[in-house]
Amino acid sequence: MTEFDIVDADAIREGRATDAYFERTEATLEAAGRNPRVVVEVTADQFPDGEFELFAGLENAVALLEGRDVDVDAIPEGRLFDGGPVMRIEGEYLEFARLETSLLGFLSHASGIATAALDCRVAAPDASVLSFGARHVHPAMAATVERSALVGGFDGFSHVAAGDLIGREASGTMPHALMICFGPGEQEAAWRAFDDAVDESVPRIALCDTYTDERDEVLRAVEALGDRLAGVRLDTTGSRRGDFRHIIREVQWELGARDHDDVDVYVSGGLGPADLRELADVVDGFGVGGYVSNADPVDFALDIVSVDDRPGAKRGKLSGTKEVYRTADGGHAVVLADRPGPEGGEPLLRPLLRDGELVDGGAEAFDLDAATQRALADAERVGYAGETGAGGD
Repeated sequence: MTEFDIVDADAIREGRATDAYFERTEATLEAAGRNPRVVVEVTADQFPDGEFELFAGLENAVALLEGRDVDVDAIPEGRLFDGGPVMRIEGEYLEFARLETSLLGFLSHASGIATAALDCRVAAPDASVLSFGARHVHPAMAATVERSALVGGFDGFSHVAAGDLIGREASGTMPHALMICFGPGEQEAAWRAFDDAVDESVPRIALCDTYTDERDEVLRAVEALGDRLAGVRLDTTGSRRGDFRHIIREVQWELGARDHDDVDVYVSGGLGPADLRELADVVDGFGVGGYVSNADPVDFALDIVSVDDRPGAKRGKLSGTKEVYRTADGGHAVVLADRPGPEGGEPLLRPLLRDGELVDGGAEAFDLDAATQRALADAERVGYAGETGAGGD
């Protein structure tokens, strides 16, 4: 047993992080002397329906399959998909059978989070958007949340240990807890103490809604920190928020009236794409939490589609090895691999592993910066508008 109910990396890599029926399947096939060569495909929907989702989690999936005697093709991380396979694995079934549970977990959770992040990104394309949602998930998930948010176009995140793993520095300034530790009427003391203690590389963004209204605390923060104040954050709880847009505009008006137009205004607290769309023209940046971290996983399944070079699949699934394409008009097409693709279509599946070894250039398919660029470009190409629902922290 490990601390904190964490399934460790060795258990995942060795295939212990699996559903029990895969162990029993292995035992049955071995006893029967059967181990067919199969093609399996990971899909969410069989046919395109116009509902795009963003592919993520590929880095972990490749790490799980690397070194095994399999060939793997996948669409690169950061591409939008709509029906058909996002990954194809070919090899003897017992080589990877017990890895299915972990593989789908890597892809399903990361893709759901990345899709939610892209919803927010397209809702406020010109604003800074940070991921504040790690507190809503098991700490073991934090790096997946933050990395997937970056794939979806976020500018940064708050979780320190996730940053250590990803190789990016976490963002954030002060919580209400800091303000409350100084007490009512001592907001200036809290802001000044922060300014004195925190490294100069951290922007001075004051939280301004703890004890009095936002306008009052913003103007007091300006008075306390002067030109050192880079911005203010309003994290007003929903029960006290009222007309949040009006509050923000009032704050900006009062800043402008005192020649402090250079002080940026950031907002956070239970925000989703609809909120970002409503506020994007009056806000410099957003902190988004639960909408992204609590996103529903994409409902991927892994299905055998070919056995010993013969098409075969269960009812409701499409047999035969397939290719997927981005069509010239920005759509998505699914075609049998031995048939011509649509005219002008771009094949999306790329070789990643051959005989368990990463192909030359394969790592680019899950490079984080490249994935983010692909996501934003694909969103524009397919006209991705995302969801419009509010979030909830």
